[in-house]
Amino acid sequence: MIANILEAVLRLGIVVVAFLLMPLLVGQLEHKAMAHMQARLGPMYAGGFHGWAQLIADGVKFVQKEHVVPTLADRKVFSLAPAVALVPYLLVLLVIPVGPGWVAVDLDIGLFFALAVLSLAVLGTIMAGWSSANKYALLGGLRTAAQLMAYELPLVLAASSVAMAAGTLSLSGIVVAWQPWWLAWQAAAAAVFFVAGLAELARPPFDMPVADSEIVLGPYTEYTGLRFALFLLAEYAGIVVLCALTAVLFLGGWRGPFASDVLGPVWLLAKVFLLAFVVIWLRVSNPRLRADQLQRLAWQVLVPVTLAQLALTGVVKVVMS
Repeated sequence: MIANILEAVLRLGIVVVAFLLMPLLVGQLEHKAMAHMQARLGPMYAGGFHGWAQLIADGVKFVQKEHVVPTLADRKVFSLAPAVALVPYLLVLLVIPVGPGWVAVDLDIGLFFALAVLSLAVLGTIMAGWSSANKYALLGGLRTAAQLMAYELPLVLAASSVAMAAGTLSLSGIVVAWQPWWLAWQAAAAAVFFVAGLAELARPPFDMPVADSEIVLGPYTEYTGLRFALFLLAEYAGIVVLCALTAVLFLGGWRGPFASDVLGPVWLLAKVFLLAFVVIWLRVSNPRLRADQLQRLAWQVLVPVTLAQLALTGVVKVVMS
């Protein structure tokens, strides 16, 4: 009994440490990648060599800023929104396998749980926009709701395709069933899943809810100090979760060219950070979509592609059975 409790506490502790550390590493990667790609000199100086202390400088800046709540805001919802945006990503990490048997909570319906909880993170942004008593924040929150409704369907359909291929909703089971030729078979589903995930995170080029040229900073306009920093942390945590789910569902998770049983976590981390670099690359190299373009992409492109992928998956499963 005590051994089981200690094991559960250890697993939870490892997940919490990873949850606190990996988003910071992705943030540091974004600072450096954007600095090189766009010749941004500022992030390359803090701390000396290659600007290694930039994140520390950002943290000190956020801690020093005053926490301000607008007079007409709903104080409880306004203060709770950053936590609602952040905590769901921690819960998703609990069910992501990083190696053979290396998972905090191994659920038979792990994929269903991950997708259900992942959609809740968007509620924090909607709460922030609604409670701020600011018309720009409200517009940002409504845009977030519109993106959620548009991109949740292709996200779920794409994940359903690989679950159908593997014959299980267990994330560990999907990794075990995965075969290298699935890279071609499920390529369309992988692309749709990744793009739809970026849209739900409101990452460029899908950052209409925080379009600074139109609505200041959207739902986060009235936030300062550590609460604003929590929203940034939630964004980077979302990138980690999206990349981890994409790697587990479509890239074989912990499986690699050799020694997967031993180097499983290394292979998964390599895939996660490679995908995170792609996320940053898309931000740097693509302009923001208009609202009509964003909706058209979801309903006229992504949804038909995922339906076709589901049909293809069904045909291949029947032929192979």
